Amino acid sequence: MTSAPAIGFEYRPSRLLQRMLLVVAALAMLSVVLCALALWLKLLLIAGVLLATWQSARKAAGSPVAAAGWSADDSWTLHLADHEDVPAMLASFRVLGGFVLLRLRTAEQGAQVLLLAPDNSDADIRRRLRMRLATVQPGEAVPRL
Repeated sequence: MTSAPAIGFEYRPSRLLQRMLLVVAALAMLSVVLCALALWLKLLLIAGVLLATWQSARKAAGSPVAAAGWSADDSWTLHLADHEDVPAMLASFRVLGGFVLLRLRTAEQGAQVLLLAPDNSDADIRRRLRMRLATVQPGEAVPRL
């Protein structure tokens, strides 16, 4: 069997993820408003939802990764926004329909989560990643998320 070709792609955070995060936050705030709690507790919970939403959106939008590559010898490289290339290891992955979620671990940056969605990546790249991730053997590689 021939080795799999290298896969490289540019990365930018998904706007779809941020929109869905806002929808979930709005539903959480609506449920707090409609519940039978004291007003001060409702305000406290709404403030907590807003804080958690802000932190999650900031973390999702602030990824230092500008591009990623998976070579034929199963090694990963992340190209950071400051033009530095760092080696990475695939810690885990999950394929959810048309979405591919990768968790890559680097020595300097720690864990980097990349969500490849229809709004931030090419359908062909996601298809090739899904096909290549399907060949990863459970005992010899990474756990799934």
